[in-house]
Amino acid sequence: MRITLVNVAYLVASLLFVMSLRGLSAQQTARRGNLLGTLGMLLAVAVTLGAVVAPENTSLAAGPSDLGLLGGAIGVGAVIGAVLAARVAMTSMPELVAVLHSFVGAAAALVGIASEMNGVREGGAPDVAHHVEIHAGVFIGAITFTGSVIAFLKLRGTLGSKPLVIPGRHALNAAMVFACVFLAVAAFRGGADVRVPYLLVSTGVASVLGAHLVLAIGGGDMPVVVSLLNSYSGWAASAAGFMLGNDLLIVTGALVGSSGAILSFIMCKAMNRSIWNVVFAGFGEQGGAVPAAKKGEPAKKVNETNIDGAADLLLGAKNVIVVPGYGMAVAQAQHAVKEITTLLEQRGTKARYAIHPVAGRLPGHMNVLLAEANVSYEAVKEMEEINEDFEQTDVVVVIGANDIVNPSALDDPASPIYGMPVLEVWKAGRVIMLKRGMAAGYAGVDNPLCYLDNTLMLFGDAKASVQKLLSALSSRAEQQAA
Repeated sequence: MRITLVNVAYLVASLLFVMSLRGLSAQQTARRGNLLGTLGMLLAVAVTLGAVVAPENTSLAAGPSDLGLLGGAIGVGAVIGAVLAARVAMTSMPELVAVLHSFVGAAAALVGIASEMNGVREGGAPDVAHHVEIHAGVFIGAITFTGSVIAFLKLRGTLGSKPLVIPGRHALNAAMVFACVFLAVAAFRGGADVRVPYLLVSTGVASVLGAHLVLAIGGGDMPVVVSLLNSYSGWAASAAGFMLGNDLLIVTGALVGSSGAILSFIMCKAMNRSIWNVVFAGFGEQGGAVPAAKKGEPAKKVNETNIDGAADLLLGAKNVIVVPGYGMAVAQAQHAVKEITTLLEQRGTKARYAIHPVAGRLPGHMNVLLAEANVSYEAVKEMEEINEDFEQTDVVVVIGANDIVNPSALDDPASPIYGMPVLEVWKAGRVIMLKRGMAAGYAGVDNPLCYLDNTLMLFGDAKASVQKLLSALSSRAEQQAA
């Protein structure tokens, strides 16, 4: 295959990836964007395989055994990916995304190690630029790999959400970065005998650094961490592209890296924080269970309601807003919630959904769940669009959300989340809050919303509560129709 045809094909694939990102920027065009991205990847894989089978330099042509090994690897990977995609639940999407990021990081690190081993085998002094590419790619890849694994374990609940904050952690991080730079310089000057060993040691140090960075980040920041790791994986892939001399991999990695960085910036802006604060502040280290009342203060009380009381409030409301959170995802209650809003709309009630930028544990997590339940795009509103409407809202239903509706973010300078923009649901006439109990949210911060006079707590599993509420509403609607 002529090299010019390969470059043209890579250019077309790059354009498809750009158009894919454009399509994924809006819910209405997300399906088309996903399709364009799939077509671009198919084209890229096909052209790459064609270049291997019939390269410009025939001495580099792959033999039957090489093609068999390559085809076997692709087949195994495709089967594993298809099985995972078919079996993964929507509630497990954050963990799946984190695991996929770890694969990209591991691939970049392995490509760098293989490139160094190949260079040592061929002999000769290493090229400065290529040496930097290898160590940079391995450094980013190792950090992405272990950081993504820790993120997966935190999102899965295997590790606690509380940040691991050790004394002198910033100095320790800086020392590990310096060690990797030192090893890269020493490997370049030390000759062929030490290049691979030094690179392997550097890989180990970077792996520890990646794990430590994510361990020190609290649960409330995990959506930003997932987005940030997405950016890391892109830069790791781009570095691998430089090592392999593959223009498409460079462009694709840069697209993923830059888009992940932009998304992380947008999410941090929505939290009124900086990237540096998210990565290094150890947010949530002071959080924990619901604080006990101070001496002389009355114990905090909540206003509890039941299914019948909640149904009566919703049937009497003219304007209802639903605020979904990770609790709705865990309970897989999105379909029942959609049926409730549909029933209310049939009765003339205006029903909408309010989405916070960091709701759930993955960027766009709630949007994906609502789209799966066939909720109309027009009914789903972002925080900036709907925050001013809460004062004119009769009832707000908060399902499994805690940190994103916490008023202490606006009025309590001592709160760890102070300054973070939140959905101001307490301004509505009534708030019905569905929770399992009074435990603090994922960020480990107590929520004063639970104790306000206009807040009614509906305790229990979200899915069971929503199903019972739907049954009660349907029964009352049938009685009134009769």
